Amino acid sequence: MRKNAERRWTVMLVPHGAGASRGVEVSQTFVKGFFGIGGVVALTFLVLGVVAIFRGVNITRSRALESENRLLADEIQRMRERMTRVQDTLNRFSEREQELRLLAGLNPTDAAVQQGGIGGPTGTWSERDSLAALGPNGRQALAARLDVDALARRANILVRSLNEAYDSLSKHQARFAAMPSIMPTKGWLTSAFARERIHPILHLARPHEGIDVTAPMGAEIEAPASGVVTDVKWEEGYGNMITLDHGFGLVTRYAHCSKVLVARGQRVKRGQKIALVGSTGLSTGPHLHYEMWVNGHPVNPIKYVMPEAIVD
Repeated sequence: MRKNAERRWTVMLVPHGAGASRGVEVSQTFVKGFFGIGGVVALTFLVLGVVAIFRGVNITRSRALESENRLLADEIQRMRERMTRVQDTLNRFSEREQELRLLAGLNPTDAAVQQGGIGGPTGTWSERDSLAALGPNGRQALAARLDVDALARRANILVRSLNEAYDSLSKHQARFAAMPSIMPTKGWLTSAFARERIHPILHLARPHEGIDVTAPMGAEIEAPASGVVTDVKWEEGYGNMITLDHGFGLVTRYAHCSKVLVARGQRVKRGQKIALVGSTGLSTGPHLHYEMWVNGHPVNPIKYVMPEAIVD
């Protein structure tokens, strides 16, 4: 049997003006070939168009990235300049910190401790390798990150040191305020601190746990330091007596007062009037018997007062 004949088509070309129409006969193979070649050409143009579009997008993106990189590089440079100024400020703070430590009675910060604020971190963090792989800007950002970390560590060291100096100065200030550093009254030193002396009235040998300062009747007695009035009473032999607790184990007592000007529980300051000189109790005349106790033991008050306030 004969194979089926290939299908064929006739395409009529009819002119718009005068002239005869023409018929063109095309076969099925021609049509398939024409559309196949047309599809390939169309696909080629499509691919080329897509490539051109992507290339244009990449070029635009590349230019945008270059602009961003320039901005980033400029910002990193500005940040490093600011860090240099911060470093200078920390250096000045460090000098002041050393001076404050000396004033506070503390040893200067050890150089090895100061070095704790210099150099890179000993540990690792996830962004390090990523930043290092980003080229020059990444490496600059990494260096800036390390510098910021170093500044932060050094600042923390300074803050801790300054806090320690402040606490020490505060304690010194409180202790200075509590130290009986002035004479309670002005007069003549007539009896010194002694382990043993002959009592002027009883004529017996006994310890003299303070000093006697002769002063006019009614002369003012001042608190030699800040403290709290812990006792106001009449005591045999001492007459009207006041006791001040200054803290830090320091206690002072004032005897033979003619008049008491403070009350128990009252807080007083250095130089505040607390009583008047008198001759109450066992006394041969107006004077102040002044005692000082440190951690429960009597000590010579002269070692703590200003000697120019005493007339021998």
